[in-house]
Parts: sequence; structure tokens; C-alpha cells
Amino acid sequence: MAVWLVRAGKHGERETLALERNIAVIGWDSMPDLAGVTTREQLEALCTQTYPEEKPNTIRNWVGQLWAFRERMEVGDLVALPLKSQSSVAIGKVEGPYQYQRDLPGGPAHTRPVSWIRTDIPRSAFDQDLLHSLGAFMTVCQIQRNNAEARIQALLRGKRPPTPDPAEEAVTDIEQYARDQIVAHISRKFRGHDLPRLVDEILRARGYHTQLSPAGPDGGVDIIAGRGAMGFDPPRACVQVKSSDSPVDVGVMRELQGVMKSFGAEQGLLVSWGGFKNSVLSEARRLFFEIRLWDAGDVVNALLEDYERMSPELQAELPLKRVWALVPEGD
Repeated sequence: MAVWLVRAGKHGERETLALERNIAVIGWDSMPDLAGVTTREQLEALCTQTYPEEKPNTIRNWVGQLWAFRERMEVGDLVALPLKSQSSVAIGKVEGPYQYQRDLPGGPAHTRPVSWIRTDIPRSAFDQDLLHSLGAFMTVCQIQRNNAEARIQALLRGKRPPTPDPAEEAVTDIEQYARDQIVAHISRKFRGHDLPRLVDEILRARGYHTQLSPAGPDGGVDIIAGRGAMGFDPPRACVQVKSSDSPVDVGVMRELQGVMKSFGAEQGLLVSWGGFKNSVLSEARRLFFEIRLWDAGDVVNALLEDYERMSPELQAELPLKRVWALVPEGD
């Protein structure tokens, strides 16, 4: 059984389609149906004809990915889909051969049928070397180093296998690698009540007056926040922060709704370091103008956006430096 990284668009534009239709779906929209292609040579000729302006190395790279998706992936293999919409990874099982579907939203697409086993595994549940592999710039590639298949299967069973030496893996997506390092540091240094303290710092940097609940039982709210010179002005918000690595269920969000009413708050922010179950994400759409959800990735995004306005004490605890890097060519 192999494990395949299969992305759903550079910016995750096909994620919802993939999860709702139970498919792995890739781009190369100009490529016709590959069902009749029987050799790599035929595929390379077709790819060259379709994209005559591309360099030979690019064509060969694309052919390798398309051939893997069309031919090398087998029924029973696992598919890993790193999500852009949340800081999680979806894992599924390939259920059938390549299919060219003409009726999908956005036009025809190259797909494989997949039964999704988990769609809410937080990135923090994966060891760093696996995150390196998931950060590859390829749209389709096999993840196999450091016994990746057995370790991902163990993770699906709720077990955490030993961590191998991360030096064996090459870093690919430097930006994602840096974010994963920040997530790992926060996981170590801001456990328990320190995570609400970090979120409180972010809100203060954004101009809110806040009150942070002391450590211990919080009555369903960790932070209350308001605008204005004394914090009396709207929007007034209640914030609940969960530092667990496990996704929270919809009951936590409904609890926050009740707390908001008792505090007279118009808005709520639910922060869950381990992400959210699908039931939370579905109900959150209905509460778009009332409640926002932040997972680990959203916390890091907010941190990077407001870092320079945070207190020197926080910056000393979480030292970050802005760097520039050349963006490699991708498909």
C-alpha cells in the first residue's frame, strides 16, 4: 500500500469539490481525457502538443505526475490532501481507476474515486519529516521515506509512531516549513493557559481592549474584548481557546454562543489548536456574521500579520525574523 500526496489546486480551490464528491482531483485542465493513453511516451507527446510553450524539463515533470495519477496509483492506496482552508490534512483511500469527469464545476477534470477516512487531522499530529514530504511542490507524488506508509496508517488508528531523524528529508516548501516550525514552537511553549495569552496579545495588537481570564475554570470564555478607549465600544467579542491537539466538536461552538449572550457580546472567536470537526465547519457557515474559527494555521497567520505591534516580552518568548526567498517555478 502506497501513500500519495495529491493537491487540489495551488490555492486549495478544488478542496471542497474533492471532499464533497469523494474524489482526488488535479489540474492540467487543458489536457484531454487520459483514459486511452497507455504509455508514458504517448502521454509526453500529448502533453507537449497541449503545452507547446513549456520547457522540456517542465513537460517531463508534468508527465511524471500525470502518469503516477493515471497509472501508478492503485486501488487501496492512501491519498493525503493537505488543506489550504484549514491547518489540517485529509486522508483517504483510492477506490477505483482514473476517471475524466466532464460535468464537474469549473470544467472537466482528471479524478480518482476516493473514500475519505479523516478530513480533520491537524498538521500538528504529523512528525516534522512527514510535514516536509507533504510540503513538496509537486501536485502528485508518492510519500515513502522513513516508513511513511506505516506511520500514517498508525496515525489513522490513533497511534503515534516513533519520530525518525528529520535530517533524512529535504526541505521543499520553505514557507510552509517555516510555518510548521512556528507551530511546533508554539505547541511546546504555549501549552494550556499560555495559548489564550498568545491570542490575547494578538487581539491587543489589533487594537482591542481585552480581559484575560485567570488560569483554571473560565466559565466558557477565556478572553473578552471590545473597542474604544476603554473597551466599551462594539464590536464586543467573547473568545474561547482550546489548546488540545484534537479537533473540537460542535458542542464547543454552541457553548460559546450561549456565553456570548450572557456577556452581551455581538461576536465570538473560537480558537482550536487541533482544528475542527466537519460538524463545526458546516454550522460555522450559518454563523458567518457571528462567530469566527481559528485553527493553528489561522493563529500563525494572525501572529505574522501583527507581530511587529506585539509586546517586547512576547517577541522575546517567540523570536521571529522576516526573510526573503526565491519562489521556485511550479506547475
